[in-house]
Amino acid sequence: MFKRAIASLLAATSLAACAVGPNYVAKAPPPSAQAPFIGGAAPVVSTAEPDATWWRLYNDSALDQLVQDALAANTDIRVAVARIERARAELRGSRNLALPQTGIEASGGQQRTSRFQSLPGLDRENRVVDGEFNVSYEVDLFGRVKRGVEASRADLAAAQQDADAVRVTVVADTVRAYVDATSAAEQIAVAQRTVDLLQRSERIVNARAERGLNQRLDVIRITQLREQQSASIPALQASREGALFRLATLTGRTPQDLPAAASARTDTPDVSQPIPVGDGRMLLARRPDVKAAERRLAADTARIGVATADLYPRISLGGTIGTTALGSTDVFGGGPLRWLLGPLISWAFPNQAGIRSRIAVARADTQADLAAFDGTVLTALEETETALSVYRNALLRKDRLASARNAAQRAANVGLARQSRGQTDALDVLDAQRVLAQSEAEYAAAVRAVAFAQVDLFRALGGSWQNPQVARAPQSSGQIGS
Repeated sequence: MFKRAIASLLAATSLAACAVGPNYVAKAPPPSAQAPFIGGAAPVVSTAEPDATWWRLYNDSALDQLVQDALAANTDIRVAVARIERARAELRGSRNLALPQTGIEASGGQQRTSRFQSLPGLDRENRVVDGEFNVSYEVDLFGRVKRGVEASRADLAAAQQDADAVRVTVVADTVRAYVDATSAAEQIAVAQRTVDLLQRSERIVNARAERGLNQRLDVIRITQLREQQSASIPALQASREGALFRLATLTGRTPQDLPAAASARTDTPDVSQPIPVGDGRMLLARRPDVKAAERRLAADTARIGVATADLYPRISLGGTIGTTALGSTDVFGGGPLRWLLGPLISWAFPNQAGIRSRIAVARADTQADLAAFDGTVLTALEETETALSVYRNALLRKDRLASARNAAQRAANVGLARQSRGQTDALDVLDAQRVLAQSEAEYAAAVRAVAFAQVDLFRALGGSWQNPQVARAPQSSGQIGS
């Protein structure tokens, strides 16, 4: 009998190679999505493969350390890693369904039967001991378990790609906060230089006014301009401090614990070389959000098979061995021993409307995932092309503002020199200095905009995370007590 049961099990298992439902085939993006970028021909970028550790292009050791700290301790990354562990646990659960399922049940108690239910001469009070061991194995004839494993495996891959997408965002936010802090420091320095220049001019005008060569109104006007420029410094200081506080949060620290190196730099970092951007094909193969959307499509495609398998009979092979005895002296004897071996067939038939509705739901989820995947591809291309355009035009604006600032500087210097010799009107000098102050502020803001545009471009390009030391930085040592 055991031989026949084993033979039946092997025969049924050999039929389990069939799996209902559609087989997933990865959708290829349209050819135009894999072409070179429209903005990729600019001299400020190159078609080389982007570097996964792009922040190192800034050659700033303090920034490198801050990024490593963020990868190791950022709370959003820790959440994403926990979701990976959750998906991995669900995959183990799905795989376990392909193995024999076992269970043990046991009970014991004291019972008293009614006088009318007891045979004459037998005790009415007895100790009852019951034990049972059961084993079952689902013969996966229609691939329900197999498709479930496929779905869980794709869910795990999607969770891993989601974590990489979080890493891309965290790194970009960390670099942006650092750039924000340094550019604010540079803007503060520019504003302070302008104030110093206006103070120098104020002293000249005031001295000339005391000698009757200028009116007191000229002194008031230049004092008003100096105070106006001084008033911009507190706002810039608040912006710098806010960026540093944000940097502390991104690296898993309180504001008090942010290292001094994070605030040491006072000039805006810049990537002086052409930025490698690759092309559309490289982008779609690298962006983690695109890969995560593709894996979700694969997972829900497999779930169509899980739902479809319920249309067909579910066959399990198993057995039970147990014992029931009065008292505890003969629990394992031949008398109280019982066993059962055989197949179990369950089939929801003929009313299968509920099953077919679940299949329809699974197919609708797949169509939604397909649309989401297409949208993610289009969004990735849009973000990259937009970032390229913004970066290219931000550089052009910065160059033109640099020329305007230089011209304003020359005009202000000439005005001061002529003013000291009494060869020009104070109002003309004041106007030249006002133009210079505005040009300096606009140029400093343009430098900041270029730095932000660089970070946005790197963010749009995604990250390949090919270096395991970078991609899987150690997580926080904090654990939840068991």
